[in-house]
Parts: sequence; structure tokens; C-alpha cells
Amino acid sequence: MTKITTRTVEYPADGLTMIGHLALPAGVDRRPAVLLGPEGTGLSDVERRRADALAELGYVALAFDLHGGRYLGDPEEMLARCMPLLADPDRMRGIGRAALDVLSAEPRTDPDRIAAVGYGTGGAVGLELGRDGVNLRAIGTVNGLTTGRPGESARIRCPVWAGVGSEDPIMPPAQRNAFTAEMQAAGVDWRLTVYGGALHAFHHPPVDHPTVPGVGYHPQHARRAWRDVVDLLAECLPVMEGVRA
Repeated sequence: MTKITTRTVEYPADGLTMIGHLALPAGVDRRPAVLLGPEGTGLSDVERRRADALAELGYVALAFDLHGGRYLGDPEEMLARCMPLLADPDRMRGIGRAALDVLSAEPRTDPDRIAAVGYGTGGAVGLELGRDGVNLRAIGTVNGLTTGRPGESARIRCPVWAGVGSEDPIMPPAQRNAFTAEMQAAGVDWRLTVYGGALHAFHHPPVDHPTVPGVGYHPQHARRAWRDVVDLLAECLPVMEGVRA
């Protein structure tokens, strides 16, 4: 296992003080970087471990915050925060750009080689960064197959991969079809993976608090979705060893 270092980073966004988790690979050279977004409940150890795993693969990774350092385990509180956020592309872009600024300013980051990968609300944030014309090398979204304002997806400048459970009631076939139609009309290089039998947030291990209906862990597909994320990064954002800044 490659030795990594981690630290907490604080930064302002959405009127809050966000608390992200930055993971750095071994060495001193500049590396490609990944902006990693959490589900609507917010940043947890699940995303921190994913950022660490990406650092072990050689990426600089920032797991960003959605709720000012809070994890919203109460479904009603989470929905009260996330539904207005998901309805406001400019707010999502503000949260994403603030985190992206932190990641880009890290000396180990190659600012021209950054991807955005997110889950649920965090995936929607990544998509909005693409629709805002941000220079990303790849966008990956799991469970967050949101649609944007008309025409703005034409500003996406990189491949988009999306993953969703076939039985996800929050992202049902009609929503999936709207998302893929938008990507196709915009001329985006897009892919969609449907994981058979999986519910919403199928990638997230079981939690010890109530969840919204339609959520369920599927360990086999969780492993597959992670491999698909890693494959996306390997294709669009390969780690180049031995390159000094």
C-alpha cells in the first residue's frame, strides 16, 4: 500500500464553513486530482476512505463538504437542505467551485488534470460544474443523474460516466432517460451503467440511522461501481509516475 498523507481543510461556501478531507499520495511531484462529492447526507468516513483509496492510486483527492461540517442523518433534515439545493444549479456550482479552488490551490495538484466524481447530491454538483464549462477531464456520477437548464450541457468538455441501480425509485427510468437524452443532444461523450437489482445509494454501506425509502446496500454492485470509477479515471486521467513539477 502506498503511503499517503491526509489533512482537514476548511473553506467558505454556500454561507457556511465547509470542512473537507484532502488526501495526498506519496512523493512531491504534481499529480492528477479528483474532486469527490458525497451523498445528500454529507461528508462521512465513507467518502474519506474513498479519497484515501484514490490517493493510494496516485491521485490528489479532496472529499468535499455539503453542509458546513455536518452529517445529516435525519432524512427530513437532509431533504429540507438538499431539495432546494438540487433545484438551484447556481448554488451547486458555488459549492463545487469553492471546493475546486481548494483542490486546485494544493501544490501537489496538476490544475489542468482534474476530474469530478460524486454520489447523489455530490454527483449533481459535479455535473453542474461541467455544465458551467469548468475544465474537467472526466465526470462520474452515481445515483445523481440530474438534468440541467436547457442547452447548458453543451458546455461539458469531458466524458461523463453515470451509474444507477435498476430499482432506484429516486432515479427511475424516466429520470434516466431524460438525463441520457440531455447528454446525447449536447454531444457529450457519455456512458450509463445500470446495476441490476440495485436500489438508491447501493454503493453506501448500511448506516445506523433512518434513511429515505428506496435506499439499500448492494455489496457486489458497490464493488463494481468503484471499479467503474477507477476505470474512468484510468482512461481519462491516468497517473503518470516520475514526473516532477
